[in-house]
Amino acid sequence: MVSTTGIAGLTLGGGIGWLMSKYGLALDNLRSVEIVTAEGKVLRASKDEQADLFWAVRGGGGNFGVATSFEYQLHQVGPTITGGLIAHPFDRARDVLRFARDFATSLPDEFMVFAGLIHAPDGSGTKLAAIVACHCGSLAEGETAMRPLKQFGQPLMDAIGPMPYCQLNAMLDGAFPKGALNYWKSSFLAQLSDDAIDTMIECFARCPTPMGQLLLEHFHGAATRVGVSDTAFPHRADGYNLIVLSEWMEPKDTDRCIAWARETYAAMEPFVGSGRYVNYLGDDEPGDPTAAAYGPNYRRLQELKTKYDPSNFFHMNQNIRPLS
Repeated sequence: MVSTTGIAGLTLGGGIGWLMSKYGLALDNLRSVEIVTAEGKVLRASKDEQADLFWAVRGGGGNFGVATSFEYQLHQVGPTITGGLIAHPFDRARDVLRFARDFATSLPDEFMVFAGLIHAPDGSGTKLAAIVACHCGSLAEGETAMRPLKQFGQPLMDAIGPMPYCQLNAMLDGAFPKGALNYWKSSFLAQLSDDAIDTMIECFARCPTPMGQLLLEHFHGAATRVGVSDTAFPHRADGYNLIVLSEWMEPKDTDRCIAWARETYAAMEPFVGSGRYVNYLGDDEPGDPTAAAYGPNYRRLQELKTKYDPSNFFHMNQNIRPLS
């Protein structure tokens, strides 16, 4: 969803993107990967070669070796799709998020809708409620699908329309400038209830940085039709991933921006489920968040870690510890 994201980490940890409801996660489109193991062996992993390693790296991150090349299944998209961002006043946030939640319950695979609370891109600090959408089907189908979004309420900004897919994929880049300081907290929601929405709004009203965001990434379609144990990535149910995204530019603001993220995540804890997305885990997580990231697949990952990296050489990551 941001064009500067590194493709290796994106893929090995999962790979959320604008096309995941139509074609699955990035890792669902991985056909093979070349890996240098802790022993210095160069292995090719695919469904036909080193199949257990191939299963593990599709979600297991950098725990099993250095990935040096990837082979992907490609899909014809566009090049012009229908997508963009539509933003409403913050005082309408409750209505906007409830509308986005209800609208997302019956989307076709071609249609991705994410929602959230953001700040205006002009740096003014103006808080907004926004919906970002991508329809990768025909332009006629996309225009029809977007109509309810464009007709809802009285948006302050409507940038939804036909555009090159590559333009959509870079549309949010400006919100993540080089050199920015970041502190994120994230978890899958058990449900996006009205109380959860109200809590999000109350917390965002106190956001101290004009670069902060609260985002809801909606899962449906192809990404949810893969079996929980088919890959190491287990989060295959319809629903939402919540991101508490604190971002700022000046080191003097670090303490209060981190505090806001932690306080917001704590306030949202009554609404979160047991799953975590490994690519969004921080470095200061209590307990063993890696276990939450892999759920029922964690034990098998530990067994494969013991096989391919028994000394835990690759540990500077969201670490899967070998069995002792």
